[in-house]
Amino acid sequence: MRVYLDNNATTIVDPHVFEEMEPYFVQKYGNPNSLHSFASETHPALKTAMEKIYAGIHAPKEDSVVITSCATESNNWVLKSIYFEQILTGKKNHIVVSEVEHPSVIATAKWIESMGAKVTYLPINHEGLIEAEKLREVITDKTALVSIMWANNETGAIFPVYEIGEICAEFGVPFHTDAVQAIGKVPVDVQALNVDYLTFSAHKFHGPKGVGALYIKKGRELTPCFHGGSQMGGYRSGTLNVPGIVGMGKAMEAAVDALDFEMTEVRELRDMLEDALLEIPDTFVVTPRNKRTPNTILISFRGIEGESMLWDLNRAGIAASTGSACASEDLEANSVMEAIGAAEDLAHTAVRFSLSRYTTEEEIEYTIEVVKKAVERLRGISSSYAYAPEGHESGLDAHH
Repeated sequence: MRVYLDNNATTIVDPHVFEEMEPYFVQKYGNPNSLHSFASETHPALKTAMEKIYAGIHAPKEDSVVITSCATESNNWVLKSIYFEQILTGKKNHIVVSEVEHPSVIATAKWIESMGAKVTYLPINHEGLIEAEKLREVITDKTALVSIMWANNETGAIFPVYEIGEICAEFGVPFHTDAVQAIGKVPVDVQALNVDYLTFSAHKFHGPKGVGALYIKKGRELTPCFHGGSQMGGYRSGTLNVPGIVGMGKAMEAAVDALDFEMTEVRELRDMLEDALLEIPDTFVVTPRNKRTPNTILISFRGIEGESMLWDLNRAGIAASTGSACASEDLEANSVMEAIGAAEDLAHTAVRFSLSRYTTEEEIEYTIEVVKKAVERLRGISSSYAYAPEGHESGLDAHH
């Protein structure tokens, strides 16, 4: 059996999404900015797709949704535009991000920092969560932007973006959220949230790769991403990715329609897997399940390096992931595990399982069986593992 449990990395394209996209590769392939009939054949589908995208995040018509290649591009665009408009000009000199943002935000923040700006990396607590009130302590009159993700890609932890948005509005500071892991997992409504910029990628919610978007609130306009044409209201020049936009529109519609299923059926399968894995001694889950997206588990098996577990899972046909990475002779600890202050013997042990609406109960039952056998095998050959007696300080609580 082959089981795909790495849906926070990317998802299968919904067959209905692919069906919707297919004509725009080989039949209706005209450049939408041309004046002939080949071009005009694409216009109805583009209009419909954009309407679905706007509706999916409840964006009002007066605001902008700009199509990009992915959320990484969108995140870079927001932070760098703020740098050039606010920091480089001397108006402001400070931004705030969380310490566990996606690398596209963290790396950009570090670049901004290297250019002389001040960056505050807001910490997470032992549950892997942001405490919104800590933001109030670090915002100043020099803060140009706050960028905090909606849901963490490693743990699934849902951050308090509504409270963060209110604090930003109180101080008059623009708020950006990376909503990549939120679309299709929690309700997303930019009108209910005090947010100025919101980013997402289609391939995270069963759409195609290579297409994403940036929501921009009216009055918070940015410097254009690319110059050279009138596409996307002049924000991002370049020939439109018609199949990608059509696919993202359909995927957004399907994700919204499936939200109740995600929050009930997918959650039940996630909890089934989690309950079974927590029966294994010396096993720990980061972030309480009621504070996570319904599809995600970040779990540590004491005494087992994450890569070793992935090796056994992959041999059995199961795809999962780990935030740690092997580089030459060095093993990099999972950044979230470090951030929550996990004990050293747990820092390299995190494995992430992320489900989707295509995950089946049979697949979960198989995964439980394989993981238990893998734990037994790997702990049996581990020179570092010894069962922790009651009262042993793990540095990480088990969450049920």
